[in-house]
Amino acid sequence: MVSLATLALLVSWSPAVSSGVQEAPIRDAASLIVSPSKIVIEGSNRRQQILVTALTATDRRFDVTHLAEFEFINTDVARIDDAIVFGIVDGDTELLVRHSGLTARVSVEVSDISQYPPVNFQNDVIPLLSKLGCNSGGCHGKQSGQNGFKLSVFGFDARSDYDSLVREGRGRRVFPGDPARSLLLLKATGLKPHGGGQRTAPDSQEIELLNAWIEQGMPWGEEEAPRLENIQVEPTDRVLDMQSQQQIVVTAVYSDGSHRDVTSATTYTSNSDVVANVDAGGRVQTGTAPGEAAITVNYMGAVGAVRVIVPRSSMADQFFDPTVNNQIDALVWAKLKKLGVAPSELADDATYLRRVFLHAIGTLPSPDEVLTFLSDRSVDKRQGIVEAVLQREEYSEYWGLKFSDILMVNEKKLGARGAYEFDSWLRDQFRTNRPYDEWVRELITATGNSGKYGPVNFYRAMRTPEDLTKSISQAFLGIRMDCAQCHHHPFEKWGQADFYGMTGFFGGVQRKSLNSGRELIYYGSYSPAMMPLTGDVVETRPPGGIAPENLEAGDPRVHLAQWMTSSENPYFARLIVNRIWKHFLGRGLIEPEDDFRSTNPATNEPLLDFLADQLIRKEYDLKAVMRIIMNSRVYQLSSKPNDTNFEDEQNYSHFLVERIPAEVLLDSVSQVTSSPERFAGMPHGTRAIQLWDNRMPSYFLDTFGRSERLSACECGKSGEPTMAQALHLMNAPEIDDKISDPNGRVAGLVAAGLTQDEIVRELCLASLSRLPNEKEIQVASELFAQATPEQAAGDFLWSLLNSYDFLFVR
Repeated sequence: MVSLATLALLVSWSPAVSSGVQEAPIRDAASLIVSPSKIVIEGSNRRQQILVTALTATDRRFDVTHLAEFEFINTDVARIDDAIVFGIVDGDTELLVRHSGLTARVSVEVSDISQYPPVNFQNDVIPLLSKLGCNSGGCHGKQSGQNGFKLSVFGFDARSDYDSLVREGRGRRVFPGDPARSLLLLKATGLKPHGGGQRTAPDSQEIELLNAWIEQGMPWGEEEAPRLENIQVEPTDRVLDMQSQQQIVVTAVYSDGSHRDVTSATTYTSNSDVVANVDAGGRVQTGTAPGEAAITVNYMGAVGAVRVIVPRSSMADQFFDPTVNNQIDALVWAKLKKLGVAPSELADDATYLRRVFLHAIGTLPSPDEVLTFLSDRSVDKRQGIVEAVLQREEYSEYWGLKFSDILMVNEKKLGARGAYEFDSWLRDQFRTNRPYDEWVRELITATGNSGKYGPVNFYRAMRTPEDLTKSISQAFLGIRMDCAQCHHHPFEKWGQADFYGMTGFFGGVQRKSLNSGRELIYYGSYSPAMMPLTGDVVETRPPGGIAPENLEAGDPRVHLAQWMTSSENPYFARLIVNRIWKHFLGRGLIEPEDDFRSTNPATNEPLLDFLADQLIRKEYDLKAVMRIIMNSRVYQLSSKPNDTNFEDEQNYSHFLVERIPAEVLLDSVSQVTSSPERFAGMPHGTRAIQLWDNRMPSYFLDTFGRSERLSACECGKSGEPTMAQALHLMNAPEIDDKISDPNGRVAGLVAAGLTQDEIVRELCLASLSRLPNEKEIQVASELFAQATPEQAAGDFLWSLLNSYDFLFVR
């Protein structure tokens, strides 16, 4: 169908980038800060990780913990190994810390060194099993256990774990008569075959602890023993040079006010190993890539995070202060300046126009709209087009579709009538621009006939209180509660009490079957949830909130809805603005966009706070937030990176290129060819973004990754380009039929007697929202020289539909 000249127009589906490495600058220390300021060692198994920070004259801090020299005034009292202090005998001494000609002094107290403190199973052994990975889901913590030995995931059921170690297997896992011969120690050290391999060394502190526990008779520990309340992490954030280190210190705080260094017993993970990784001892190592990483710190279910920023080492002088259109720009520029990254130039008018249309209404601008915008010389024309686009009828169709994906409007689960009513209701909320908090409250408290009242169908897709808890918390709060149903969340504060506390709001939801597959959803009597293992009744309360009063009177969901949509709620407004930000900028400030937790911080917290505050101030008008974003200079940046930002994918220094979503792409092909897609049972001219049925047969939509609507997120929709997609666009008869449609655009342009240049111009305006460039003009000339005008125009349009500029939002 096409010549080699046509194929020359096709470009790669991903832009090329360059790379480079900068050397970190050398800084002179003006003073030293040692943490903790006083070291106390109580007991033979206690230790203290220290942190040594050099402070420059310009108040820049950098870690010299593993570069400093250490000396004790009295070497009989304590020793230090790899910046960890151990006691030798009871007594007092002083530690001298030296670096760069500077000296700091720290007092040291050692007591009870001759005694190994009583081991508490929950406080001491469970953290060790977590640190070594024994109770992870891939080892003995999985549902069936491993080789006959089962532990609870992440130690959420300590009593069960105690029984597994001490009593099950006829006690063969521990041997009080000779602790060193215990199977628990032999397998952990690799002295006996172990599927998990060697987990620790025979002379490690972990083995010392387990040995002492067995020697003490494997005690459970005193019930009144202090319980862990929280952890303190130092530092919480730090700007680091490339190829540098940062030691983390973790301190456990107990219910009796005591503190203990647990740095070596803590688990660490990095969300960006390219920027910074971390070892088992809490030592962070940065690489050669600038950017930001969050180090998750987890000790016995108490979690924290250390934010690491690695700027480019020599780009500060190249950073310029771009124009500020609104507060978004000021906050993004401040972050980029901190990173030593310069933003890209502005996108041209044609690129910006196409971007706004596709993002706001899922529709391409027409050729006339493109020409009108390009010829407009007014300074506020970009603001004007934003206002115009937000008033288009396609706005409600597109955003109704997006929320149908999130809220699982699935014809297979709801039936045709239920799915249609729910989808129509959602589109009406956007058509009337109803405040977001209002319609969410209505959805959460919905009751009625599923065949007549749309939002009640949400309760048909989610059949159990547990399913409702998981879906509502993720869809509207950005809290992923799935893990907490069975055990403490491994990366957040949520536990089973939080999960079943929220489940209690839905225990009274009742369903009554009606004719034609419909259901009546109503609230019966209040029914609080119970803990599955113990049967204990759980206090009904929202996650992180307090229990409402008088839950027995009326529908408890009303209390939940009021708490959720309150302006004081720390999740509700932040989640929806994060969703909107990701839609327009290609990446959420928190990513994934619905995974809000302390160990997954926003890349720009002030910006997320600003957007949430704007939504609340604008009374939850979603268009108002979209307007602010589209009018920002950040949104208007070019996708072409510069020498400083080519590696940046999380700070919005340039626009992130993304493939057009499945429904929008199918509509775009139909719009460009002027050949509407035909959907079974739907009126002629129905667009893909108007479909209420996510099961509508369409090989195109399946190939390009439409959402299956099986979970309360947009994760079921794929935006990744694949070979199957490329082959479909190049070879599918359906695409050829649209191009050669006798009533289509190509036939109409040829029939109108337009010249070659005019045809090429119209096709580029329709498909790429811009005038043709030199390469396209050259290819078109070769095509028109080889075939009839209609054949050449069809081949040229085919090449445009397969081009990078058409398939991606740039």
